[in-house]
Amino acid sequence: MFSFLKKKFSSAKPEAAPAPAAPAAPAAKAPAGTKLPATPAPATLVPVDKPTAESGRQGWLERLKQGLRKTGSSLSTVFTGTRIDDELYEELETALLMADTGTQGTQYLLDDLKRRVKAAKVTDPAQVKGLLAQAITDLLQPLEKPLAIGSQEGPTVMMVAGVNGAGKTTTIGKLTKHLANEGASVLLAAADTFRAAAREQLGVWADRNLVEIVSQEGGDPAAVSFDAVQAGRARGRDVVIVDTAGRLPTQLHLMEELKKIKRVVQKADASAPHEVLLVIDGNTGQNALTQVKAFDAALQLTGLIVTKLDGTAKGGVLAAIAMWAKEAGREIPVYFIGVGEKLEDLQTFSAQEFAQALLS
Repeated sequence: MFSFLKKKFSSAKPEAAPAPAAPAAPAAKAPAGTKLPATPAPATLVPVDKPTAESGRQGWLERLKQGLRKTGSSLSTVFTGTRIDDELYEELETALLMADTGTQGTQYLLDDLKRRVKAAKVTDPAQVKGLLAQAITDLLQPLEKPLAIGSQEGPTVMMVAGVNGAGKTTTIGKLTKHLANEGASVLLAAADTFRAAAREQLGVWADRNLVEIVSQEGGDPAAVSFDAVQAGRARGRDVVIVDTAGRLPTQLHLMEELKKIKRVVQKADASAPHEVLLVIDGNTGQNALTQVKAFDAALQLTGLIVTKLDGTAKGGVLAAIAMWAKEAGREIPVYFIGVGEKLEDLQTFSAQEFAQALLS
């Protein structure tokens, strides 16, 4: 279900071992909050019970459709008439704007849709809905890209940013579990030292996922990040994820702190960070696009994770982001989208699946 990586791990996969002569004694479980020993983790962690990829994905798609129902219902009602005329396009324009596709994204989709309708010579409004799904898919396609891991020497260093309340630390925990399911060894850096609860929350995820965490109470975020990158390299980890402090893009002093973290990480590894990810709340609509612009200007983002797409009427914001990236000449893929709190509710982004769910 979580096969989303283009990966090239330095650690070899273990060969199948012969049946042991006697059952091994169960390993003692470390108490909650205890750091694991500083020894390299195995390439493959203990397997977890999970549904098949197909059934799991289908179940998640149903949750995505439910989550986008508020957005989709306003769009779908446009195509219940009997004529394809100016009134239909005007209603669609309003629905797209209400869904937060933005003025430029809305105009682009309308122009593209009219060309498709003319070329296909359709006369039924219901058919126009299908053409709109194709138009949205094509606009969102550049956002669809797999997350690449292990294409360089040493660990892949991910720096994760986001405003308070976007679900950043929880998303890091889910991403860590997904990486572990793919056989990657992960080390976490609790660089969100401005909020004690964030460090503790990340520690819970570290314990739950059986991964190590580098943290300092009240420590300097950049220093914690530096130590984590060095520790990840020394311990042979595949991935180091740096959890930075949540902040608003208008908090300039905190944005400068993010830039400092990035500079210090580069001192530990000149090629790092290899991924600079922004977690955005799908419910915030056009404000999410404002965040993308601000954080990209400060950090040069390499990817997005969109959370909380459950029950939102603003699902069209991905079209607004795609339109901005298209015009700005930026390639900032959406690696994952989330529709709930469960682990399986964070899944890879598919432009076609999203467009279909949006108009279902």
